[in-house]
Amino acid sequence: MKLSMYEASIPLFLQTLENLRSILQKGAAHAEAKKFDPNVLANSRLAPDMLPLTRQVQIASDAAKSAAARLSGTEPPKFEDTETTFPELIARVDKTIDYLRSFTPAQFEGSEARTVSIPTPRVVYTFAGLQFLRHWALPNFFFHVTTAYNLLRHNGVELGKADFLGKV
Repeated sequence: MKLSMYEASIPLFLQTLENLRSILQKGAAHAEAKKFDPNVLANSRLAPDMLPLTRQVQIASDAAKSAAARLSGTEPPKFEDTETTFPELIARVDKTIDYLRSFTPAQFEGSEARTVSIPTPRVVYTFAGLQFLRHWALPNFFFHVTTAYNLLRHNGVELGKADFLGKV
């Protein structure tokens, strides 16, 4: 059985974003139970030169929606990156999930060979769609979801591997 580009991306993004939503909900509940300002968690970093939790969630959202758009040959919606609270971050994840659910497998046909360019401040990376998905989009997405998980776990939120993996 051949795995389509749609099947290799959209269901994986959706499941992981749903898990991220649950992780964020646990973070908010933890702050409430311990009676401290949840913004402490939203602004937390693992190291001084790392981006805070809010940016990790925003970038994970952008990575998923941009990958789907690039592979389908469409423009992703622009999210303004203004989220500062857990409810706003959860709403952003929900908007991303809704966007990803709007795609159909037909939109991804032939995308394994579609040229995808990623401009960065130093260089423009160019990939065939399959290489883009495997070597850029998925690793980038999982890096930021994992970092969000680690920020909350590091700060005492009771999370485990099952929270990251979700229902399989």
